[in-house]
Amino acid sequence: MAYQFETNIPKDEYDTFVKNNPLCNLLQSYNWAKVKDNWDHIYTGVYDHKELVAAGLVLIRNLPLHMTMFYIPRGPILDYNNERLVGYYFQELKRIAKKRHCLFIKFDPTLHVNDYASKDYNENRYESTQKYLDTMKKIGAVHHGFTMNIADTVQPRFQSNVYDTEGWEENLPKHTKRLIKDANRRNVEIVTGGIELVDEFSRLVEMTEERKHVALRNKEYFEKLMKTYPDGGVIFLAKCNVHRLAQEAKEKKESLLKELDNLPENTKKKRRRLEDQLRSNEKDLKEFNEVIEEFGDNDKEIAIAGILSIQYGPTCEMLYAGMDQRFKKFMPQYKEYVENFRWAFERGCKWSNMGGVEGSLDDGLTKFKDNFNPVINEFIGEFDLPVNKALFKMSEKAYTVAKSRAKEQ
Repeated sequence: MAYQFETNIPKDEYDTFVKNNPLCNLLQSYNWAKVKDNWDHIYTGVYDHKELVAAGLVLIRNLPLHMTMFYIPRGPILDYNNERLVGYYFQELKRIAKKRHCLFIKFDPTLHVNDYASKDYNENRYESTQKYLDTMKKIGAVHHGFTMNIADTVQPRFQSNVYDTEGWEENLPKHTKRLIKDANRRNVEIVTGGIELVDEFSRLVEMTEERKHVALRNKEYFEKLMKTYPDGGVIFLAKCNVHRLAQEAKEKKESLLKELDNLPENTKKKRRRLEDQLRSNEKDLKEFNEVIEEFGDNDKEIAIAGILSIQYGPTCEMLYAGMDQRFKKFMPQYKEYVENFRWAFERGCKWSNMGGVEGSLDDGLTKFKDNFNPVINEFIGEFDLPVNKALFKMSEKAYTVAKSRAKEQ
């Protein structure tokens, strides 16, 4: 074999290779560098007799003292069973890294070490896991271990994924199907589109941020995603007509009041039932009126939940979601998630990733995502490859600072 390392792989060749590799991931797409435009980057690759056999989008972050760190999110993309190829790739990348005053190279490849349903949680790992760890050790990489918390790593080590298997929709849990029917009864409609829906979507994300006291992303970032992936990016919005709902609620209230007025005094059980319905109705009316005050009493559809997803090759990443909590009982997210899966699978995706979960699988995200019969993918985790061994310990501290800044941006 005659390997040749390059740092400027042409876009079409790069994306073709990544999309057709079993380790394909959006974060290793050519255009992800445009999304992470606050990092520098290089498009690395290895040729074997003019055939591309390895590729990696390397993001470069400036650190204090004119140092840098290299980060290969969910990569590089190559055959990790080929020790010689792995060794050559990182040997050459280290050579480039030294020229950029790099302290260490961080990478977290999409190597699965376990896959299972949440209910079948187990601590087993594939036999290949140890072989991969041994290979990484030989190149001098330090494994961060089999971490359990999302916050422990840059990318989640556990993710909840729905695969395009035969009968995936028919086999959804009964309660999920029931909740989708609830959404249909409330006339929740799903609208799909592109950048023109960003305003409505970003409003829903802001509401989610306020409710959960977390920082997600802003309108400008969502616009950047949609512009960067015009063919694969999509926004799903669950909408309902609050004006009509308010009118129906008013009519229902009048009907309940009339029925209560005409109710004989000896029907206490029925009276309590009607009074409960009236209290629920008045709560609905209050929420509807709050929305009407915000948007105006117009006969139009208003977004109550949304998802932003991106297809890349045979994969779909459901990156961000938001919801107006006032419409929680409308169950819009159940209907739009299923619509997202349909969209992805109709476009040839093998799976649709709902995002990371805690390794304990007892968090709220896991429990919600379990409504769609996902598979839990457990990845091998993060590695650091020291470039300047003398300063590696210091680099770990510098990385902690850079990591916190990156999350802010």
